[in-house]
Amino acid sequence: MYKKGIVWLYLFLLSALADMALIIHAVPNYRIFSKPLIVAALLGYFLYSTKLIKGSLLRISVAVALFSSIVGDILLLYPHLFLYGLGAFFMTHICYIVAFKLTQNHTFNPLKVNFIKMFLYNLPIYILAAFVYFLIQKQLFDLKIPVVIYLLAIVMMLTIARERYGRTNNSSFWQVFLGASLFFISNGLQAMDKFFFPIPDGKILIMGSYVLAQLLIVMGIRSHLLQFK
Repeated sequence: MYKKGIVWLYLFLLSALADMALIIHAVPNYRIFSKPLIVAALLGYFLYSTKLIKGSLLRISVAVALFSSIVGDILLLYPHLFLYGLGAFFMTHICYIVAFKLTQNHTFNPLKVNFIKMFLYNLPIYILAAFVYFLIQKQLFDLKIPVVIYLLAIVMMLTIARERYGRTNNSSFWQVFLGASLFFISNGLQAMDKFFFPIPDGKILIMGSYVLAQLLIVMGIRSHLLQFK
Protein backbone atom coordinates (compact mmCIF):
# COMPACT_ATOMS: atom_id res chain seq x y z
CA MET A 1 0.00 0.00 0.00
CA TYR A 2 2.85 2.36 0.85
CA LYS A 3 4.56 1.71 -2.50
CA LYS A 4 1.33 2.46 -4.37
CA GLY A 5 0.76 5.63 -2.37
CA ILE A 6 4.24 6.98 -2.99
CA VAL A 7 3.47 7.20 -6.73
CA TRP A 8 1.35 10.25 -5.87
CA LEU A 9 4.36 11.86 -4.18
CA TYR A 10 6.53 11.24 -7.25
CA LEU A 11 3.84 12.92 -9.37
CA PHE A 12 3.78 15.80 -6.88
CA LEU A 13 7.57 16.20 -7.12
CA LEU A 14 7.66 16.01 -10.93
CA SER A 15 4.80 18.50 -11.25
CA ALA A 16 6.54 20.92 -8.88
CA LEU A 17 9.83 20.65 -10.80
CA ALA A 18 8.04 21.12 -14.12
CA ASP A 19 6.25 24.20 -12.82
CA MET A 20 9.51 25.68 -11.51
CA ALA A 21 11.13 25.07 -14.90
CA LEU A 22 8.27 26.85 -16.68
CA ILE A 23 8.67 29.83 -14.33
CA ILE A 24 12.44 29.99 -14.89
CA HIS A 25 12.09 29.79 -18.67
CA ALA A 26 9.16 32.26 -18.69
CA VAL A 27 6.62 29.95 -20.32
CA PRO A 28 3.51 30.85 -18.30
CA ASN A 29 0.91 29.47 -20.72
CA TYR A 30 1.77 25.84 -19.92
CA ARG A 31 1.47 26.40 -16.17
CA ILE A 32 -2.28 25.81 -16.49
CA PHE A 33 -1.27 22.12 -16.59
CA SER A 34 1.66 21.97 -14.18
CA LYS A 35 0.52 24.28 -11.38
CA PRO A 36 -2.84 22.67 -10.45
CA LEU A 37 -1.35 19.19 -10.87
CA ILE A 38 1.01 19.79 -7.90
CA VAL A 39 -1.68 19.96 -5.23
CA ALA A 40 -3.93 17.55 -7.16
CA ALA A 41 -1.22 14.90 -6.72
CA LEU A 42 -0.96 15.76 -3.03
CA LEU A 43 -4.73 15.41 -2.71
CA GLY A 44 -4.52 12.00 -4.36
CA TYR A 45 -1.83 10.96 -1.89
CA PHE A 46 -3.81 12.20 1.10
CA LEU A 47 -7.02 10.44 0.05
CA TYR A 48 -5.14 7.22 -0.68
CA SER A 49 -3.27 7.20 2.63
CA THR A 50 -6.30 8.06 4.81
CA LYS A 51 -8.80 5.46 3.65
CA LEU A 52 -9.20 4.25 7.23
CA ILE A 53 -10.84 7.55 8.25
CA LYS A 54 -13.09 7.78 5.19
CA GLY A 55 -16.09 10.01 5.87
CA SER A 56 -14.51 11.73 8.89
CA LEU A 57 -14.64 15.51 9.32
CA LEU A 58 -10.83 15.63 9.37
CA ARG A 59 -10.50 13.89 6.01
CA ILE A 60 -13.22 16.04 4.48
CA SER A 61 -11.73 19.32 5.78
CA VAL A 62 -8.23 18.55 4.48
CA ALA A 63 -9.59 17.32 1.13
CA VAL A 64 -11.66 20.51 0.72
CA ALA A 65 -8.61 22.61 1.69
CA LEU A 66 -6.52 20.95 -1.00
CA PHE A 67 -9.29 21.12 -3.61
CA SER A 68 -9.79 24.83 -2.86
CA SER A 69 -6.03 25.30 -3.30
CA ILE A 70 -6.23 23.70 -6.74
CA VAL A 71 -9.04 26.07 -7.71
CA GLY A 72 -7.07 29.01 -6.29
CA ASP A 73 -3.93 27.96 -8.16
CA ILE A 74 -5.83 28.03 -11.45
CA LEU A 75 -7.59 31.34 -10.77
CA LEU A 76 -4.39 33.13 -9.73
CA LEU A 77 -2.86 32.36 -13.11
CA TYR A 78 -5.18 35.05 -14.47
CA PRO A 79 -4.65 38.52 -12.93
CA HIS A 80 -8.28 39.61 -13.49
CA LEU A 81 -9.44 36.64 -11.37
CA PHE A 82 -7.24 37.54 -8.40
CA LEU A 83 -10.15 38.24 -6.03
CA TYR A 84 -11.73 34.86 -6.81
CA GLY A 85 -8.39 33.15 -6.24
CA LEU A 86 -8.14 34.93 -2.91
CA GLY A 87 -11.58 33.59 -2.02
CA ALA A 88 -10.56 30.04 -2.89
CA PHE A 89 -7.48 30.24 -0.66
CA PHE A 90 -9.57 31.82 2.11
CA MET A 91 -11.58 28.59 2.09
CA THR A 92 -8.31 26.64 2.21
CA HIS A 93 -7.24 28.40 5.40
CA ILE A 94 -10.65 27.94 7.04
CA CYS A 95 -10.55 24.21 6.31
CA TYR A 96 -6.98 23.92 7.62
CA ILE A 97 -8.03 25.72 10.82
CA VAL A 98 -10.69 23.04 11.31
CA ALA A 99 -8.15 20.28 10.58
CA PHE A 100 -5.57 21.71 12.99
CA LYS A 101 -8.21 21.88 15.72
CA LEU A 102 -9.23 18.28 15.07
CA THR A 103 -5.62 17.07 15.34
CA GLN A 104 -5.08 18.26 18.90
CA ASN A 105 -5.21 15.81 21.78
CA HIS A 106 -7.22 17.94 24.17
CA THR A 107 -10.69 19.24 24.90
CA PHE A 108 -11.07 22.96 24.34
CA ASN A 109 -12.33 24.88 27.38
CA PRO A 110 -12.58 28.68 26.82
CA LEU A 111 -12.77 29.24 30.60
CA LYS A 112 -9.23 27.89 31.02
CA VAL A 113 -7.60 29.86 28.22
CA ASN A 114 -4.92 32.33 29.28
CA PHE A 115 -5.57 35.02 26.66
CA ILE A 116 -2.65 37.23 27.73
CA LYS A 117 -0.19 34.34 27.42
CA MET A 118 -1.73 33.35 24.07
CA PHE A 119 -1.43 36.92 22.80
CA LEU A 120 2.25 37.15 23.77
CA TYR A 121 3.04 33.79 22.11
CA ASN A 122 1.32 34.95 18.93
CA LEU A 123 2.66 38.51 19.00
CA PRO A 124 5.50 37.90 16.46
CA ILE A 125 2.91 36.58 13.99
CA TYR A 126 0.67 39.62 14.52
CA ILE A 127 3.63 41.98 14.03
CA LEU A 128 4.71 40.32 10.78
CA ALA A 129 1.16 40.37 9.42
CA ALA A 130 0.77 44.04 10.35
CA PHE A 131 4.12 44.86 8.72
CA VAL A 132 3.09 43.19 5.44
CA TYR A 133 -0.22 45.05 5.47
CA PHE A 134 1.56 48.35 6.18
CA LEU A 135 3.75 47.83 3.10
CA ILE A 136 0.94 46.96 0.69
CA GLN A 137 -2.09 48.90 1.97
CA LYS A 138 -1.57 51.98 -0.24
CA GLN A 139 -1.84 49.86 -3.40
CA LEU A 140 -4.85 47.77 -2.41
CA PHE A 141 -7.62 50.30 -3.25
CA ASP A 142 -10.91 48.33 -3.53
CA LEU A 143 -9.20 45.14 -2.35
CA LYS A 144 -8.51 46.42 1.18
CA ILE A 145 -11.42 44.69 2.90
CA PRO A 146 -10.99 41.29 1.14
CA VAL A 147 -7.24 41.36 1.81
CA VAL A 148 -7.73 42.21 5.49
CA ILE A 149 -10.24 39.35 5.88
CA TYR A 150 -7.85 36.99 4.10
CA LEU A 151 -4.95 38.15 6.25
CA LEU A 152 -6.95 37.46 9.41
CA ALA A 153 -7.69 33.93 8.16
CA ILE A 154 -4.07 33.04 7.46
CA VAL A 155 -2.94 34.57 10.77
CA MET A 156 -5.52 32.44 12.56
CA MET A 157 -4.35 29.34 10.67
CA LEU A 158 -0.77 29.94 11.76
CA THR A 159 -1.69 30.64 15.39
CA ILE A 160 -3.82 27.47 15.55
CA ALA A 161 -0.85 25.54 14.13
CA ARG A 162 1.35 26.97 16.90
CA GLU A 163 -1.31 26.10 19.46
CA ARG A 164 -0.83 22.39 18.68
CA TYR A 165 2.50 22.36 20.56
CA GLY A 166 2.38 19.64 23.21
CA ARG A 167 -1.05 18.51 21.99
CA THR A 168 0.19 16.12 19.32
CA ASN A 169 3.43 14.25 18.64
CA ASN A 170 6.54 16.32 17.89
CA SER A 171 6.76 15.22 14.27
CA SER A 172 3.18 16.27 13.54
CA PHE A 173 3.55 19.59 15.35
CA TRP A 174 6.73 20.70 13.61
CA GLN A 175 5.62 19.59 10.15
CA VAL A 176 2.29 21.41 10.42
CA PHE A 177 3.77 24.50 12.08
CA LEU A 178 6.58 24.83 9.53
CA GLY A 179 4.08 24.21 6.73
CA ALA A 180 1.72 26.89 8.03
CA SER A 181 4.67 29.28 8.48
CA LEU A 182 5.81 28.72 4.91
CA PHE A 183 2.25 29.26 3.68
CA PHE A 184 2.26 32.59 5.55
CA ILE A 185 5.66 33.49 4.06
CA SER A 186 4.56 32.53 0.55
CA ASN A 187 1.44 34.68 0.81
CA GLY A 188 3.43 37.56 2.28
CA LEU A 189 5.94 37.43 -0.57
CA GLN A 190 3.14 37.27 -3.12
CA ALA A 191 1.40 40.28 -1.58
CA MET A 192 4.60 42.35 -1.57
CA ASP A 193 5.52 41.25 -5.10
CA LYS A 194 2.09 42.24 -6.40
CA PHE A 195 1.27 45.34 -4.36
CA PHE A 196 4.57 46.78 -3.08
CA PHE A 197 7.67 46.09 -5.17
CA PRO A 198 8.58 43.26 -7.60
CA ILE A 199 10.82 40.75 -5.81
CA PRO A 200 13.80 39.36 -7.76
CA ASP A 201 13.01 35.70 -8.52
CA GLY A 202 9.81 36.30 -6.60
CA LYS A 203 7.71 33.71 -8.42
CA ILE A 204 10.24 30.95 -7.64
CA LEU A 205 10.38 31.93 -3.96
CA ILE A 206 6.60 32.17 -3.74
CA MET A 207 5.94 28.86 -5.46
CA GLY A 208 8.79 27.02 -3.71
CA SER A 209 7.61 28.00 -0.24
CA TYR A 210 3.98 27.28 -1.16
CA VAL A 211 4.69 23.79 -2.49
CA LEU A 212 6.75 22.87 0.56
CA ALA A 213 4.07 24.33 2.83
CA GLN A 214 1.32 22.14 1.40
CA LEU A 215 3.50 19.03 1.57
CA LEU A 216 4.50 19.63 5.21
CA ILE A 217 0.91 20.27 6.31
CA VAL A 218 -0.37 17.07 4.73
CA MET A 219 2.54 15.04 6.11
CA GLY A 220 2.04 16.60 9.54
CA ILE A 221 -1.63 15.65 9.65
CA ARG A 222 -0.71 12.14 8.49
CA SER A 223 1.92 11.93 11.27
CA HIS A 224 -0.79 12.75 13.80
CA LEU A 225 -2.94 9.90 12.51
CA LEU A 226 -0.06 7.39 12.53
CA GLN A 227 0.27 7.60 16.32
CA PHE A 228 -3.13 5.92 16.65
CA LYS A 229 -2.29 2.94 14.43
